[in-house]
Amino acid sequence: MNKYLTLLLALFLSACGQDPVDSSVANAVETPAVSNTIWTSKTELFVEYPVLVVGKTSRFAAHFTLLDKHQPVREGSVTVSLIKGSTGIRHAVDAPSSPGIFSPALQPKESGDYQLIFDLKTPAYSDRIVVGNVKVYATLEDAVADAEAEDDSGISFLKEQAWKMEFQTAPVIEKEIYQTISTSGVWKVAPSDYQTLVAPNNGRVSFKLENLNDGMQVKKGQVLMTVSGTGLTNNNLSTEIQKAKAEYEQSSSAFERKKALYESKIVPKAELEQAEQAYLVAKANYETLSAGYVAGAKQVTAPFDGFVKSVQVANGGFAEQGTALLTVTSHKSSLLEIKVNPSYNAQLQQIQDIWYQPSEGVWSSLKANGGKILSVGKEVEADQPLISVFAEVNEGIEMPEGSFTEAQLSVGVPTRGVVVPVSCLMEDYGNYSVIVQVSGETFERRNVTLGKRNGEEAEITKGLASGEVVVTIGAYQVKMASMSGQAPAHGHAH
Repeated sequence: MNKYLTLLLALFLSACGQDPVDSSVANAVETPAVSNTIWTSKTELFVEYPVLVVGKTSRFAAHFTLLDKHQPVREGSVTVSLIKGSTGIRHAVDAPSSPGIFSPALQPKESGDYQLIFDLKTPAYSDRIVVGNVKVYATLEDAVADAEAEDDSGISFLKEQAWKMEFQTAPVIEKEIYQTISTSGVWKVAPSDYQTLVAPNNGRVSFKLENLNDGMQVKKGQVLMTVSGTGLTNNNLSTEIQKAKAEYEQSSSAFERKKALYESKIVPKAELEQAEQAYLVAKANYETLSAGYVAGAKQVTAPFDGFVKSVQVANGGFAEQGTALLTVTSHKSSLLEIKVNPSYNAQLQQIQDIWYQPSEGVWSSLKANGGKILSVGKEVEADQPLISVFAEVNEGIEMPEGSFTEAQLSVGVPTRGVVVPVSCLMEDYGNYSVIVQVSGETFERRNVTLGKRNGEEAEITKGLASGEVVVTIGAYQVKMASMSGQAPAHGHAH
């Protein structure tokens, strides 16, 4: 976008804190100025410069903004090239004159239509930004005669202001959007995501973690508790292990003797196989009983990294073999139960996606995160008048089990529409508006009409076009700037 501003060049150079590169420029009385704003996938370039005239040096005030978190480019180099056909001129600067602002200069030699190319190189990435249809004038008089009147409409909000605050923009895009059913759901632990640990033997339970309780984080292989049969007259584990060890050692010796006799062809193969079978059974029994047996007790360890979901026994209490001790969950996946009015039964047969909130105010998509719909209820009852939809969510959920979440079910066939992030919307008594970035430092407030909502995105049926740029963070600060009654000075301390 080109916008011509009539400025005193001497004032422009003074505001930019730069000495004139060419004395002929300083002697100019009035020189129109040009500004352009270009967005790439990584960078926003807002550049201001005196109109290009043959033999005159024009110094650029090139503002480079990282679109991620909307921060100024603080390190790197910029090369500006003025190209016509296969020839041109260029000038490079190795560092910004101030954070985010680079000041290269060019002195054209021939008039005509050119391309203006900015090559940005930073420690993190490189980018090329092309400004097309840039005119170089034969004389300053030709430039003045061709200059357009300045458009003073819009809200002035300088890059230096935006860089000093939390600020973010996003392009308006066109994409498929679904009709949604807005409802709520309850977080539960997925059945495949937790494991209940049981007592391996009869005995007294002893906690090995201080303050072992619900919600405690545990690591795979960590000893959580022990079960000791010491002092018991019946089903004493220590006695059973000693007995199993004796049987194991006895069967091992018998097997070795039968093997030697078989090799000497004294006993048949059937007797050897019988001895081997008895040995293997005794060995498995002994290893099973002795596994995790330390200092007279059996250890109960965490099967994976996760959290304690619940503890079913008391420290120091007695537990019989097979009694549930505690349940551990990995929280790698969660179960979301969504309740839906039966009037939507037909639409529930075409669920395309589910939007939910893994944490307060943040929306996620079931489809985008590899989750899946497990089941859709087919009937309701008097005490449960809503249809249940169960989905497995494969991402970390910050909300505790049993808590509620807002949910949206995307149903039916999608339509294409203009979409913006919900965060850019400003509401006044049911009416919505957005802040549109017209150019680098010019904004306008635009009333919009909403359509469908898909999680963090909203369809705009009126007021915006694809490709425009809206403010998603900091919109209210720009709005307040429009209400202050005094626009900030346009000059910059570059």
